[in-house]
Amino acid sequence: MPLVIGHRGAPGYLPEHSRSSYHRAISAGVDAIEPDVVPTRDGILVVRHENEIGATTDVSTRPEFAERRTSKLVDGEPMEGWFTEDFTWEELGTLRCRERIPALRPCSAAHDDEEPVLRLRDVLDLARVHGVGVVLEIKHAASFARLGFDMAALVEAELRDAGWADAADALVIESFEPLVLARLRHRGIRAPLVQLIKAAGAPWDLRERDGADAAPFAAMLTPAGLDALAAEVDGMSPDRRLVLAPDGEGRVRGPALFVSEARDRGLTVFTWTCRPENVFLLPEHRLAGGDGAFGDYRREWSVLRDAELDGVFVDHPDLGVDFFGSGRG
Repeated sequence: MPLVIGHRGAPGYLPEHSRSSYHRAISAGVDAIEPDVVPTRDGILVVRHENEIGATTDVSTRPEFAERRTSKLVDGEPMEGWFTEDFTWEELGTLRCRERIPALRPCSAAHDDEEPVLRLRDVLDLARVHGVGVVLEIKHAASFARLGFDMAALVEAELRDAGWADAADALVIESFEPLVLARLRHRGIRAPLVQLIKAAGAPWDLRERDGADAAPFAAMLTPAGLDALAAEVDGMSPDRRLVLAPDGEGRVRGPALFVSEARDRGLTVFTWTCRPENVFLLPEHRLAGGDGAFGDYRREWSVLRDAELDGVFVDHPDLGVDFFGSGRG
C-alpha cells in the first residue's frame, strides 16, 4: 500500500500548515506530513504554501505591516501582497494562519486566526514526537537565489541542527526544481530526493538557466527523461492528472504507462494531490452539490490505487487512510 501523506497537514478540515492541521493528519493515521518551506528575511525556514502570505495569514489586517505590501516576480509570475522574505521570524511569528480557499472550505475557515505560523523546526519536532515521516517541499529556490537565499544551504543547516540530516527512513525532500535537489545531494544529505512534475510547463530553475531551451516537465516522463531522473534522484511525484491520463473529454485512461516504466528504473512514484471535492475531480467523477461537495472520489482514487503508487498526498487524511490504507496501521 502507498504511503499516505498529509498534504500541509489536514487542510480539508483546518487551515494548512497550522499545528492543529498537522495534529489532525497524525491522529488520522498518516505515514508522513508535508511542509512547504520558504525563508524569512533572517533566514529562518517557515512552512507556507507560498512566500506570498496575504491569503494564508492575517497579515492584511495588521496595520503595522500595511507598508510591507508590494509586487514581485515569483518564478517569472507577477504577484502582489506580503512576502515572507520581507519579515523577520520574530515578526512572522505574530501572524495567524488562515484557510487559503475559504469559499470552498468554510469549515476550515471557521478556524482562521486561531494559531500562529510555524517554522520548519516546529514541524520536524512534531513529527519526531509522534513517530511520523516528513516529506519536505522546497519552494521557489531559483527565485530565492536571486534574492540572496541559498535554499539548499538553509535546508541542510536546519536538518543537521534538528538531527534530521541522516533520517533517510523518515525524511523525503522534493521540489519542482531539479537543480536545488542536485545541490542537496552534493551537500551530503542522505534523504531520498523526489522530483515534482507538473502537467505543463518547465521547471523554473531550468528556464532561468536555459531560457527557451529548458526541458519541459513532459520530457521527464519519456524513456530518456526517466533514465535521466533515475541517475539524479530517487523518485518522482507527478500531478495526479498525469497518472489518470484523461482523454479530451476528461475520461480516465490511466494508469499511465510511465508509472511502471519509472518503477522499472528503480524510481519511487508518488502523486499529488488527492482531494474529494467536485472542483478537483475529473468531470466524469463530479456529482451534484457544487464545487465544494464531495464527488465520486473513490472511483477516481481507485485508478491511482491500481497504479500501485509508492505515496499519495491527501488533503483529507481520514479519507486517504481509509481508502489507501496506511503503513502505520
